[in-house]
Amino acid sequence: MTSYVLRSASPAKTRAEAVVVGVVPGDEGSSGGAGLAAGAEDVASAYGRRLRGLLATVGATGRAGEVVKVPTSGTIASPLLVLVGLGTQDPGPADVRRAAGAAARTVTNAASVALALPADTPDLVGAVVDGYRLGGYAFAGYKAAARDTAPAEVVVLSPAARRKEAVVAFEEAEVVAEAVATARDWVNTPPVDLTPPELADRIVAAVGATSKRLKGTGLAVTVEVLDEDRLAELGCGGILAVGAGSEAPPRLVEIGYAPEGATTHLALVGKGITFDAGGLTIKPAASMPTTKDDMAGAAAVVQATLAIALLGLPVRVSAYAALAENMISGAAMRPGDVVTTYAGTTVEVTNTDAEGRLVLADALGRAVESAPDLVVDVATLTAHMTSALGDRLAGVMGSDEVVDRVLAAAEAAGEDMWPMPIPEVMEERLHASAIADLLQHDWVRWGGALYAAAFVRAFTGGLPWAHLDIAGTAYNRGGPTGHWPAGATGYGVSTLVELARSLTAPADEPDPPVSAPS
Repeated sequence: MTSYVLRSASPAKTRAEAVVVGVVPGDEGSSGGAGLAAGAEDVASAYGRRLRGLLATVGATGRAGEVVKVPTSGTIASPLLVLVGLGTQDPGPADVRRAAGAAARTVTNAASVALALPADTPDLVGAVVDGYRLGGYAFAGYKAAARDTAPAEVVVLSPAARRKEAVVAFEEAEVVAEAVATARDWVNTPPVDLTPPELADRIVAAVGATSKRLKGTGLAVTVEVLDEDRLAELGCGGILAVGAGSEAPPRLVEIGYAPEGATTHLALVGKGITFDAGGLTIKPAASMPTTKDDMAGAAAVVQATLAIALLGLPVRVSAYAALAENMISGAAMRPGDVVTTYAGTTVEVTNTDAEGRLVLADALGRAVESAPDLVVDVATLTAHMTSALGDRLAGVMGSDEVVDRVLAAAEAAGEDMWPMPIPEVMEERLHASAIADLLQHDWVRWGGALYAAAFVRAFTGGLPWAHLDIAGTAYNRGGPTGHWPAGATGYGVSTLVELARSLTAPADEPDPPVSAPS
């Protein structure tokens, strides 16, 4: 297991097996080439006039994601210098996070690594930890010959290492990165080994482990698992209908964190479809292998809640993970069925592959009963959102004030999101059923993500609310990039933690400026 340490020390004199430094590009149109970034000043001094020639010889341009390894031959204490491009002359947390992630995948089999990336502010310190920890993530639970190539020690070098706020940022980044990594583990686990009951058990175990870590702090996390019998007693017809076709029964897991003195109550709701065959509206075969990611929303809200508790944030959180497996059998939900949700609303089912909104309906019904100040649901809800925004941006819809808060939190967390509308025409389409209160899905080709959001909104009780559609961002089907690995990304955990943190700001403090990602 890798140990992370924060130190104020000279990177040129640090005796690690590898030292990572940032490279910034030269001025466009000038004769000046790439140079070393802040944090590596004494490494630049050690190389002196040779540095410019060295960077040119090895082809280090400072381009984002570029990584070059150079033997130092005794010029500095470490035998290996790792040059990682930052992509800009004025790197911020997102640039540093991306560079640290790229470096983590390059430096393997080293017993110790020192990171001399820009880290003179708390935000940058956190970005270094977050990027390196998550960029080096690997899920190897099913490989017979898997080897742990992670270093035993990673030293984050920072001139601010002795400042309390930098230490806090370092420690908090470790907590959040651990939560993201665990969410990734859950999403990457094959669905045969992570049925709804099994995932519920893992959540209970995670809550238990968190409770042990909180012992003596005066903080606590509670958990309750509602099985199929309890769901039937409560009238959770949406979750039961989706899970009816599977031998593995559905679950609704409810987690509570209520620190003394909390003045704001945040409800988090996550879609947890552990495998999605599409039900009787069966998916194409090519779409099924990665539908294990359909529980990424539930993984995000659970892990974010536990991280919020471990950070001791003074905000009350109620989390709801709606777990089901959408399978095909003689007992499966049929197109044309009408289900009655926990709220008593009837829904005509027209597409059993639009199951996520049904489980969210019941979970949201439970959430709004606790009268939270705001509600956020997270779901891999629609392929329409991926078509609209691609696989690097999540869509955010809902109440303007909550959407603004989520966007600000996402920016602070380094997760790109984009606001999307819910046009009034969606309400007309939503009430088009001749036999039920709502129509679960219609066959208009356009605006499916917006329709789904309108459906989900119908179960929020009019409370301030935001909906995060993470269908494209929960699972990286391409190669690794920045601090994202191939496979599960753990997307949403960091944003939810930042959202909770923003709710603890003093009432007279202005909200942070909101800007959509460029």
